[in-house]
Amino acid sequence: MNDQTSSPKKDEARPEGEAAVNLTKDDIAPAPGVEEALRAEVAELNDRILRLAAEVENTRRRGEREKADAGRYAISNFARDLLTVADTFERALAAAPGEGEHATAETITSLLTGLKLTERELLSVLERNGVRRVYPKGEKFDPNLHQAVAQAPGSAPAGYVEEVAQPGFTIGDRVLRAAMVIVSTGPGSGSSEAGVGLDTRA
Repeated sequence: MNDQTSSPKKDEARPEGEAAVNLTKDDIAPAPGVEEALRAEVAELNDRILRLAAEVENTRRRGEREKADAGRYAISNFARDLLTVADTFERALAAAPGEGEHATAETITSLLTGLKLTERELLSVLERNGVRRVYPKGEKFDPNLHQAVAQAPGSAPAGYVEEVAQPGFTIGDRVLRAAMVIVSTGPGSGSSEAGVGLDTRA
């Protein structure tokens, strides 16, 4: 039997239309200068990444420092405004008679005037800083803003605030302190009772 007919040649075993490709190390080597350019580009990218990482870290530290400063100095404006209240109060005290001195009508009037100015200045400072006084005399009882300490007959209609025992304060839509009030049971009705028949749910 002839060897040429029994064993196919290598070219005959490859599918039709596919040419033989024999690559050497020299065939796949980069062109001159390409490798150096790639190394330079990688170095540039690494440098850029390091710079970005440093910038991110600096931003994080700056944010933490600003947050700490905000917490530490958040009330600076409020405290600065309160200094005017302290000044007004000091002037009011200066009008008061000293120890062993006789209080005249004029000194008492000056003292009361100074105290009223101090109160007005304090409320103005609170208002400027978003704190509002709640003094609800004559208003309908509101369990969200008022705390009933008693009920009593009075000139106000039933369920309305007859007297304010202690004013309340709010900041924005939050209650800092509820106003302590006496709620009317209506003109000429019964004796005083603490919190009887009131809906005090907040």
